[in-house]
Amino acid sequence: MDNCVNNLDKFWESSFQEKREMWGFVPANAAYMAATFFKANNFDNILIPGLGYGRNARPFLTYDMKITGIEISETAISLAKKYLKSQFPKIYHGSVAAMPFNKECYDGIFCYCLIHLLDQPARIKLIQDCYNQLKPGGYMIFVAVSKRYPSFGQGKPLGKDRYETIHGVTLYFYDCQSIQKEFGQYGLVSYQEIVENEKENKPRQQAEYWYIICKKNISYLYGHQ
Repeated sequence: MDNCVNNLDKFWESSFQEKREMWGFVPANAAYMAATFFKANNFDNILIPGLGYGRNARPFLTYDMKITGIEISETAISLAKKYLKSQFPKIYHGSVAAMPFNKECYDGIFCYCLIHLLDQPARIKLIQDCYNQLKPGGYMIFVAVSKRYPSFGQGKPLGKDRYETIHGVTLYFYDCQSIQKEFGQYGLVSYQEIVENEKENKPRQQAEYWYIICKKNISYLYGHQ
C-alpha cells in the first residue's frame, strides 16, 4: 500500500474540522437505495465503513436497523453524536485499513465513496475484509466513482485510471472491467451507474458513480475452510 491510507486520517480530520457537515444533511440517493434493499431482505444489522458525520446512516435508522460504523476522523464522530443524538450508533474510530475491528458478522454492509480513495492493495483488502464480515446470504454494497465523473483524467497520474487531485486526494475511477476484476470473486451480483448530487440543494453539481452489489454465498464458506 502507498501512503494514501496513512494520509487519509490527516486529510479527513482537517477537512471535517474546517468544513464540518460539508455535504449537508440530506442522505445520498445510494443510501436510500441500499436501506430499501436491505429492508426488503429483512436485514437489521448493518456495518457502514466510512460513516462520516452520519448523514447516510439516516435511511437505515429510519427502518430501525442496528448500525455499526467505522470512521477515521474524531471530529466526524463528534459531529455524528450531535447529529444522530439518541440514535448514535457504535462507531469504531480508525481507518478501514485496520479492519476487522470486531468478530461480528453483519446482514449487510454499505460503503459509500470510500474505496476509490485507496490504492489497489488497500481496495482489495477492504473488499475482502467486508466480505469476511458478511453473514452467509448477506449483501455488501459499494458506491465508487465512475470514469464518467467530471474530473476523470484531471490531476497528477498515479497509474491507470488513478489520479491525485489539486486538493491532494487520490481517486481511482472504476469502469466495468475494473469492477469485474476487483469484485468478481466476492459474489458480484450487479453494478449500475447512478447520479448523485454532490452537495445539498445544488442539483447542477451532479456526478456519476457505480452502485455495486455483492452477495456472500454459502458455497464460499465451504470452499475456503
